Amino acid sequence: MLTLHLNRLQFHAYHGLYELEKSSGNTFEVDVEVTVDVQEKITRLHQTLNYATVYEVIKHRMQQPTALLETVAQEITELIRNIDPRIRSINITIKKLSPPIENFQGTVGVSIKTDY
Repeated sequence: MLTLHLNRLQFHAYHGLYELEKSSGNTFEVDVEVTVDVQEKITRLHQTLNYATVYEVIKHRMQQPTALLETVAQEITELIRNIDPRIRSINITIKKLSPPIENFQGTVGVSIKTDY
């Protein structure tokens, strides 16, 4: 098994329930781990999962405004799974870096781990 890591990917997007989030947007940070069943020595790109492809899937989905981060995380997981049948698990965390909560310091987010 091989696990690819894409960490601290940042996107400005318009996910959220509140009007301010829909109009001004927010900065989101995404971490993804994708475990692939690889049984051979890897010497060529086609023998593994291209992390640039995974990044493009995440980037494209993050550009689609959605009310709930849970929905975004679930759909990114489904889209990544469709890239390669050798994928055995996907773990994704999405953080909203400046949540619209009065007097709040920190981040909020969701994580989903799916095994296949």
